[in-house]
Amino acid sequence: MDCHKKLLQLFILLYSVLSYSQSYKQDTLRGEFTYMLRAKFDTRTDNKYEDQFLLQIGDNCAFFANAVSLKGDSVMANSGTTTNNPDGSITLGWKKGTVIPKTDFNFTIIQTHENIQYFDSVFMSLFTYKEPVIKNWKLINETKVINTINCKKAEVTFKGRNWIAWYAPEIPFPYGPMKFSGLPGLIIKITDEKGDYDFELVKSISNSQLKNKRINMKKSRYTGAAETTQAKLKQAQSNAETNAAGVLASYGTTIIKGQEILKKREKERKENKKYENLLELTP
Repeated sequence: MDCHKKLLQLFILLYSVLSYSQSYKQDTLRGEFTYMLRAKFDTRTDNKYEDQFLLQIGDNCAFFANAVSLKGDSVMANSGTTTNNPDGSITLGWKKGTVIPKTDFNFTIIQTHENIQYFDSVFMSLFTYKEPVIKNWKLINETKVINTINCKKAEVTFKGRNWIAWYAPEIPFPYGPMKFSGLPGLIIKITDEKGDYDFELVKSISNSQLKNKRINMKKSRYTGAAETTQAKLKQAQSNAETNAAGVLASYGTTIIKGQEILKKREKERKENKKYENLLELTP
């Protein structure tokens, strides 16, 4: 059996398992906000990683995802090719010269008034878990102007970190970056007390530009996902990284040098894991 048929069979198998599907109507776009993340991911250095994330707000929910990841979705949607082979198999590819933007952040978070839902993949399988909206915010009688926006202060302890948030009552959306929502106004800036993680609003689209636009989020990011827990998803992702060589071998990859490189990367991954500085320190 050739590699193409193996891939097709694996695809059918993964999508024939019992899956959880949540339908989110792609509402009219009510707000689009770009956040800059500055984060210290490694305890061995004081260097801060920077990346941008997009928050798209609709009538009933908000979608949060990495900007590079969303750009990759757009490139793939416009550059994909399909070739029907003589043996009946199908080859999927890209138009010549296509470069797909890459990022380590391919998750999607959907915020509603009822819950927070996290989506991420392990190879070709999509998984999801839910968490309640944060309820234990402490509203502080303190104000600050951030990027010309009048903000109020709030504090919360979430997943092992103490966070300080600045939200804007004049922008009446109860949403924010990552899983942070539930305040009476859009979160403009949120920082943990150690300064390891900081999200700050750096761009917003005016109401006039949003007119008649709809939320632009690929449905495959959040449909057909198998329901799980956060702990099980993390374990599945860890197992996938550990077994990368074996998985590639199942696809017909038997190049010794390639497997040696994977083993070296796995060793480096285990060493780096000792110094991980995660956003969520506790379940």
